[in-house]
Amino acid sequence: MNLQREFPPNSFEFLPVISTLNVSSEELVDGSPLAERFLVSGRNASRDLGWDAGPESAKSYVVGCFDTDPPTPGGMWHWLVVDVPPNVRELTTGEGVGSPTSLGRGLRSDVGVVGYTEAAPPLSGHEHRYVFVLYAEGIEHLNVGNGTSPFLAGFYLTLNSLARGFLTGLA
Repeated sequence: MNLQREFPPNSFEFLPVISTLNVSSEELVDGSPLAERFLVSGRNASRDLGWDAGPESAKSYVVGCFDTDPPTPGGMWHWLVVDVPPNVRELTTGEGVGSPTSLGRGLRSDVGVVGYTEAAPPLSGHEHRYVFVLYAEGIEHLNVGNGTSPFLAGFYLTLNSLARGFLTGLA
């Protein structure tokens, strides 16, 4: 099957405009390729991420990884952790991948598992953008169950977001 197609837009560009969070990583420079050890290794180790404090009214954070470019009508969530306490400002590599943890509550990804699923773009087609996103939420607990679809969780994220920030890795 030929997966060649137009390069899809980054769906985050179509969300409501809100404050920006500064997100950082010791292992990822925004817009650069993902390290080989984060590609189809079977380790499923999440990236290290750090962030500045969100708005004073932030009651929790949500951390995720979203592939904007799969050959589907929308993107694909590889990782989604909600209810991260407001005093947490970083995750180390491999941290926060399961559910539940002291760092938040992992939701089911589009792959159907709870936890981080590493980048594995199809061998044909174009480069994929893996967006590591952080949301500051105005609520302490996102009103979703662990089996909630990432699409529906994204809806609630948008409704309760005070700020968000991104780092994008390429594969």
